[in-house]
Amino acid sequence: MPSSERDLLRQLYFDSWKKHLTHQATDALEQQIIAIIKEHPEYHTMLENEEAALHADFLPEMGDTNPFLHMGMHLALRDQVSTEQPEGIAELYQRLTTLKGIHDAEHAMMECLAEMIWQMQQNKTMFDESVYMDCMNKLLR
Repeated sequence: MPSSERDLLRQLYFDSWKKHLTHQATDALEQQIIAIIKEHPEYHTMLENEEAALHADFLPEMGDTNPFLHMGMHLALRDQVSTEQPEGIAELYQRLTTLKGIHDAEHAMMECLAEMIWQMQQNKTMFDESVYMDCMNKLLR
């Protein structure tokens, strides 16, 4: 039984991938997760080894990338685009994906999202749409 919110979130990725592999019905969120997992074949083996990965710590200081954080940022970005929050992000996304392709554009945009989250944590501030969108607009230059 999952013991934390982190485990519950991770379980959603494992369960979504299992449903995909076994051709089970999925809801809209699971379909979004599956689409992102498909774009990241480097995570397939990890997602098929739930016992080892569920409680794993992915430490940046050890050179690890947290696959759940990475995929979660894709989800967050796509949610921002679909809800047009902040305003202007959908058009920017469209322009950037035309230039770079969807996956590369999202990775570039995720750098801005990661920087914004880091700044909010460090400075104990709220999300600043203008700073965030400034970072995003720089990607078009």
